[in-house]
Amino acid sequence: MIQTYLDRWVPVKTKPSKRVVTDKDYARPARLIQLRPVGFPIREMHRNLSVNIENIELFELYAKEQWMGSIVSIDDYLFDQRVIPDFAYQVIRALPSGAVKIAENTIIEIDTTDLKQEPKTKTTKIRLADVIGHNHVKKKCRIVMRYLEDSEQFGDWAPRNVLFYGTPGTGKTMTAKALANEVDASFMMVRATDLVGEFVGDGSKRIHDLYSTAAESAPTVVFIDELDAIALDRSFQSVRGDVSEVVNALLSEMDGLRENRGVVTIAATNNPMLLDKAIRSRFEEELNFKIPTDSERLEILQSYARTLPLPLDADLKGFVKRIKGFSGRDIKEKLLKAALYKAMLEDSKTVTQRHVEESLKEIDLGISKPPGEMFI
Repeated sequence: MIQTYLDRWVPVKTKPSKRVVTDKDYARPARLIQLRPVGFPIREMHRNLSVNIENIELFELYAKEQWMGSIVSIDDYLFDQRVIPDFAYQVIRALPSGAVKIAENTIIEIDTTDLKQEPKTKTTKIRLADVIGHNHVKKKCRIVMRYLEDSEQFGDWAPRNVLFYGTPGTGKTMTAKALANEVDASFMMVRATDLVGEFVGDGSKRIHDLYSTAAESAPTVVFIDELDAIALDRSFQSVRGDVSEVVNALLSEMDGLRENRGVVTIAATNNPMLLDKAIRSRFEEELNFKIPTDSERLEILQSYARTLPLPLDADLKGFVKRIKGFSGRDIKEKLLKAALYKAMLEDSKTVTQRHVEESLKEIDLGISKPPGEMFI
């Protein structure tokens, strides 16, 4: 019954609430519960995991110990609070029907049809051979690769922490991904800003969680981009109140206070001078990513030209000197991509010399601009 604005009561038909609270004393014991891993309700870069169940019987014992006595129905969620806190499992099948109680004799199954491999699933097939230039960096990468393939061989002489620094767009992230792909290692990329917590203690917890996950999926490359966003010199404590907390947590992981065998930290920054001195001292090597040379710029132009959606009909050698100071990203994003879009807007079947020329004229990167000249 509902009451109308005229104060009259009229009968209406309503649907029962989807979630009915059932007294535990009256809920029937479940014969079967089937679960599907669905992930975290709040996604974080370094905790976006899939689940790989290797022992179904062991998982059933684990699930019963944690969720014994819980009352569930189809589409309800159960949250792990032990191994992967807050990871959700959805109930996709329950026998008998309706609300049932997980009991000692309940069979708990995991639906494996959509399960993916752990973080070793790669998002790119890039290899070190695809990285143009940076030969001094590739030499160090080969040492890191040997460690990831056989961590026991190195003992206390492991290459644990490496710093990539240099101009934006010169291939720091690309090289780190390629290194991990070469040895089929897990690649955990996280922006430094994602490790900054909202409350006191959040930042350090996120860092420790990141390395715990990395150790579980070793061999692992932990790539921290924009490191200067969190590893500031502790003189900035008055500017950001969590500076000391975050730096100390990062120091403890990089120092190896707990054994993270098979885990390598590669951090990237555009300005290493901003880093805390203690953090910077933990990097056994600092590798500079420089702006490409003339021959490297031509190779980059040719490499990107092969992957354009439209054929490129232009004299690339003639542009090499004119784009001196461009990074690899500048060449792709600001020159070739702009030329491609011009060709598409004209319904051209090829990207021509004119399209590239016009794109170059419009670029205002401040690279080869004469003093006092204004670009419109």
